[in-house]
Amino acid sequence: MRHPRPPQPPSPERSAELRRRFAEEARSERPDLSALCLLVGAEGDGSLDEAGLGAAQVELDRLAGELPFRPGTPRAWAEALRDLLGERYGFHGVGADYRRLESSLLHAVLRRRRGLPILLSVVWMEVARRAGAPVYGVALPGHFVVGFGAEPGLAGGSAGGVEERVLVDPFDGGRLLSGDDAEALVAGATGAAGLTPSMLDPAAPLDVVTRVLNNVRAWAAGRPEQSAVGLWAIELALLLPSHAARLRYERARLLVERGEFLAGAGELEAYAEVVGVVDEADAERVRGEARVARAMLN
Repeated sequence: MRHPRPPQPPSPERSAELRRRFAEEARSERPDLSALCLLVGAEGDGSLDEAGLGAAQVELDRLAGELPFRPGTPRAWAEALRDLLGERYGFHGVGADYRRLESSLLHAVLRRRRGLPILLSVVWMEVARRAGAPVYGVALPGHFVVGFGAEPGLAGGSAGGVEERVLVDPFDGGRLLSGDDAEALVAGATGAAGLTPSMLDPAAPLDVVTRVLNNVRAWAAGRPEQSAVGLWAIELALLLPSHAARLRYERARLLVERGEFLAGAGELEAYAEVVGVVDEADAERVRGEARVARAMLN
């Protein structure tokens, strides 16, 4: 079976502008999730120009405009989104979507109405937010879903004094989830049993973007010929205000694998200086990798 050819990257000049805007948005007081995800999409797909970025935002606005005016309870909101996005427009996911880079690019998900759980959840959240719904993302281990109602830990109330909260699975067309359903999703994705309260904590926009980029990196890691995709995903993640220091090591290793030995060696040496403060043995191991990379130039 032939797999579709992944989208081609933008020009270096376009990429530099996209990254500047991505870093600026990520460091803003209230990062815009849809804007960040669309900038990720533009970095992954050079055909997404300014008109395309604007059209994607307009599509999210249009979908929000088709929702009923303030349906009422969290359950009513969840059902309205399910009816509109899952049933009327057919947004959902299937296993084959995990094999496509487009499943992690928001503009492509809006066009295809297919994608990974987290990107479909971004569609649900952004459409619901525009319509005024009490909505938030829930980063369950191995499977992202969406919550409606007061965010856990926040005061709020219904007539009974306890705010109703509803979870939905956009990957399954917006199916409403019981507690047992959510536990089954976690068990199916990770093999772990049980659902702890912290798993239901709302995911901040930058946490969502980090997870999107992690998915892109995982997609590229299984495809050595797509190392350029893994590289831009790492480099975007490094522009986020908070990121794992080990990403720099990952970037350095990838540069070496791509044959950029001098640049990779320099990055390895810089990472070793940081690691050496807490683990000199690990730092020396990384310096050894740098020496091997430099030797490949001879």
